[in-house]
Amino acid sequence: MIESNQDLFPESKRGEWIRLRTMIFIRWVAVTGQLAAIIIAFQYFELALDLSLCFFAVGLSALTNIVASLFFPESKRLSELENVFMILFDLFQLAFLLFLTGGLNNPFSFLLIAPVVVSAAALKKRSTIIIGSAAVLIVTLLSHFYVPLETLSGKTLTIPDIFLFGNWVAISTGIVFLAFYSNRVTSELNTMSDALFATQAALSREQKLTDLGGVVAAAAHELGTPLATIKLTSSELIEELKNFPELLDDAMLIRDQADRCGNILNSMGGAGKDDLQMHQTLLAEIIREAAEPHSQRGVTIETKISDGHKGGIDEPHIIRRPEIIHGLRNMIQNAVDFATSKVWVESSWTKESITITISDDGYGYPPNLLGRLGDPFLGAKIGKEKRQGYEGMGLGLFIAKTLLERTGAKISFSNGHRNQTSGHSKSEASGAIVEIYWPRKKVESTSNLFGENQNFSI
Repeated sequence: MIESNQDLFPESKRGEWIRLRTMIFIRWVAVTGQLAAIIIAFQYFELALDLSLCFFAVGLSALTNIVASLFFPESKRLSELENVFMILFDLFQLAFLLFLTGGLNNPFSFLLIAPVVVSAAALKKRSTIIIGSAAVLIVTLLSHFYVPLETLSGKTLTIPDIFLFGNWVAISTGIVFLAFYSNRVTSELNTMSDALFATQAALSREQKLTDLGGVVAAAAHELGTPLATIKLTSSELIEELKNFPELLDDAMLIRDQADRCGNILNSMGGAGKDDLQMHQTLLAEIIREAAEPHSQRGVTIETKISDGHKGGIDEPHIIRRPEIIHGLRNMIQNAVDFATSKVWVESSWTKESITITISDDGYGYPPNLLGRLGDPFLGAKIGKEKRQGYEGMGLGLFIAKTLLERTGAKISFSNGHRNQTSGHSKSEASGAIVEIYWPRKKVESTSNLFGENQNFSI
């Protein structure tokens, strides 16, 4: 059966789709705008600002961006909790700047709405309620507590209390309304997208079943006549060979086998649906199935299975999930595309984990794109120096990474070193390396591989 929309795109995971690089970029834009506003207010409008504290607030925001850029890969996607903390940090940083520059007397106070809108569009409702409540509380405090705006000549800039109250009402209302509006519209768009995807998947599956049914029907139709002829002829032979027991047994066997073939054709598509072998298999078989389509492309694919069983740890039985097989197949395809002559697929396991490493003897990943691997580059051509006319945009790796991560995998990309002999081969070069790691409980089947003996009416 086709999975439900919630299974395909769980709401609990939507908050983990935002890339760290996106949040860093937005924060740099905010830092630039804040610096420009402070400098213009001081230089051209001659406002008496506490520049040391203002620049401290902006510098703290810039420092967090620099640290995040240095210690995390560009392709990192933030968890729900990490997104909440980042948005709250930006909210409180902006609130501190507004406290230093007049509170709600500052016309830029409406920007307090922005973090709440981002949360409503990307995070769960609970997170949005937390961030929205914090924003309303900040607006309320800023309406009473702030450093007044003064010019260098000592003149205080303030607005009438009624307008101050109006700003508080407008911003608080805007926070609630825009958060609700953004969350509702985003939810509708996501629901429609999920529905379209589920419909496409259902149609694709139905088409495959229809094609399979057509093949079975055609086979039954084409084989029906010869089987009927065999059965009729064998029945006539049985009547004529009643006085020849030795030959009579052979004729009866022919008739019985013809009946058996007819029953098999009638039951095709039914037998095997409950066969556990179709739902799980050994790790080595999963790797073999993933690598098989690329075994005749002129590049040697060498597989190596860990000797984990020598330590008393049996080879795991893996659930035959399409995401695992298709994801591994795409990773192996990418290695074959850029290998010089050989690709290695190594697997190992412990009681707690399963690891598959795919490496090749090519030139490795372009260093300038290594931090972005796993994202669709949408136009950047990679690997052009390796194959003339090859235009890789990272979509294959993106699809493979996304599918494998849905099964609980963690994936890392790295480069080997050319002219360095690998421990498992005689190759003179080591190129791209992909390491795929699963907690064993995520992909291992705990049921009996062969199950109980089952009766089939064939």
